[in-house]
Amino acid sequence: MDPVLVIAFVGIALGGFAKSVTGLGFALVAAPAMIALLGPRQGVAVVVLLGTLASVLPLLGQWRRVLVRDTITLLIPILLATPIVALLLAGLDTTTLALAGGVAVLIGVLALWRGLTWERLVSTPGAIGTGISSAVLNVIGGVGGPPVGLYAANAGWDPPESRATLQAVFLVQGIATALVIGLTWPEPWMVGALVGGTLAGMWLAPRISTNAARVALLGVAACGGVALIVGNV
Repeated sequence: MDPVLVIAFVGIALGGFAKSVTGLGFALVAAPAMIALLGPRQGVAVVVLLGTLASVLPLLGQWRRVLVRDTITLLIPILLATPIVALLLAGLDTTTLALAGGVAVLIGVLALWRGLTWERLVSTPGAIGTGISSAVLNVIGGVGGPPVGLYAANAGWDPPESRATLQAVFLVQGIATALVIGLTWPEPWMVGALVGGTLAGMWLAPRISTNAARVALLGVAACGGVALIVGNV
């Protein structure tokens, strides 16, 4: 069996697991292997669609915990920015932009890890900046989660509300991004790996403490920042 296929299968399963536990992280785990398997353009398109599907099962049991106002506040700039960003970045070298995004994410994670908060982030201007940043990173590589994860961690949402709200945001964002960059349907084995990892994460998520959930959220966001930097150096 092709080792790249095996790595991709494991990456998709672990990505589904991470997303159901923290609310984000699918692309951060699955994208490298999928891009190696399918190439940058097709790999990102499949990752975006699989990441969107990864939000469906958790939301079926968590939709009552969604913070509707916060979801709408984040989605408005995301949905407005996504087609504009895709148009502006078409054919451009996005390496510098991705590097800057990775550094910004790591700075934000470090600040929150040390207990610092920025009240202005959890505001309308902060949500607009978060939405635009997420749209840019999602179009570039399907990794729009870290900015929204930092917003959620800074807002102090309870873990169930955080997971549900992030799933709702990324479900809608994923659909919008897939329509803009083009639909590439995953193969059945990819969907099977996703469902298995997602169900395992859904079983574990209610069993972790608030502090552990926050650490996991920041950890996944930090991995996203590192991946953006390493992948574009």
